[in-house]
Amino acid sequence: MKGKHRDHPDQRDHPEGQHPDHPDRQDSPDHPERGSGTVLAAGLAMVVIMAMVLMLLLAQSAVMASRAAAAADLAALAAADALRGLTSGEPCAVAAAVAARHAATLVSCSEGAGQTVEVRTELIARTMLGPASGQARAGPPP
Repeated sequence: MKGKHRDHPDQRDHPEGQHPDHPDRQDSPDHPERGSGTVLAAGLAMVVIMAMVLMLLLAQSAVMASRAAAAADLAALAAADALRGLTSGEPCAVAAAVAARHAATLVSCSEGAGQTVEVRTELIARTMLGPASGQARAGPPP
């Protein structure tokens, strides 16, 4: 046999379609799915990673929305106290100061009927899904 190296593992005599080192492994062109399990596993891993990233973004947004709502609640309560004369200061200025202490900005502040105050805050820190905002209204007890 001229030109053939009989010592090379791929050139040894073996039954047709069987790999010389692994008799149960098929190397014939009749098995085009070879390696598809790796691609499937990699695709599944990517889907799981993307789902986890989405869950983390949603959890972060929920936490930020809660912080914005808390800042709005506290700012509205402080502004209502200032409006009723329980504390000193302009109600909207007091609300802005309280919001700033909670890492939020006062977007709007309005005095309503019956000594009520309505405020809207937005957190300074933003998420990838947009800014977190909160709204609250406070006034004297019923």
